[in-house]
Amino acid sequence: MSLNVNTVILAGHLTRDPELRSIASDKVVVHFSLAINRRYKSGEGEVKEESTFVDCEAWGRTAELIGQYLAKGSAAYVEGRLKLDNWQDKEGKNRQRLKVVVDNVQFIGPPKAKGGAPSAEGPDAHEPVTTGAPAKRSAGRPANGQDEPPF
Repeated sequence: MSLNVNTVILAGHLTRDPELRSIASDKVVVHFSLAINRRYKSGEGEVKEESTFVDCEAWGRTAELIGQYLAKGSAAYVEGRLKLDNWQDKEGKNRQRLKVVVDNVQFIGPPKAKGGAPSAEGPDAHEPVTTGAPAKRSAGRPANGQDEPPF
């Protein structure tokens, strides 16, 4: 039996404003980067922090919403898949870049206007906006979100 799973879940902050582009006549793509911070204690008990920067892209309606409501510094939760891009640079060297193709995004906190200031427009700051397919429920959890059966 072969098992192949390519699912990525990340939560972090945008490192720059999303770059929204139209390609062809009806396709929209957005590129952005997420910074994910991790705090941990070293062997000596010192608290340290490391940051991981992840390139992301989204297509279609998801791309439009990211371009409209997110900006540098915005917090976002993304679900997607890993994709490896291969190309040759100007010198003929083979290059590679790993990125996340975003299928679903939730905006965390208030939407930001370009430049980082909070925006009065857009989704309610207390309700995350979800794009893409609805999240799958765990098989072991009841649909009502409680531990008890609904009777």
